[in-house]
Amino acid sequence: MGKNLKGDDKLSENPLQVIMDKDPEFFKLLESTRGLAFSEDGMPMKYKLLIAMSLDAANGAVDGVKVLAIQAMQAGATKEEVLEALRITQYIFGVGSVYTAARALNDVL
Repeated sequence: MGKNLKGDDKLSENPLQVIMDKDPEFFKLLESTRGLAFSEDGMPMKYKLLIAMSLDAANGAVDGVKVLAIQAMQAGATKEEVLEALRITQYIFGVGSVYTAARALNDVL
């Protein structure tokens, strides 16, 4: 996860720190997969981050939505694009994803 704009320590620490410490080989595999998914090739990074944000909203991951929205905006996404992505998320996954996103984005947008 990247650096967040608000300085929230909970969001800035690596959520997989325990895996990194206890099973570095597994962590290396996870990082390799992440590197492949978020490579600079093909689709612009802001869209990759908006997709990831939408999936976190659909899965109820408030912290993930917040961090990924911030990262998407740092990669060039506008606040309007964040909201557009959430419209699609709501259409596919339902209103619960919007409640998750609203909790995450209250102090971001």
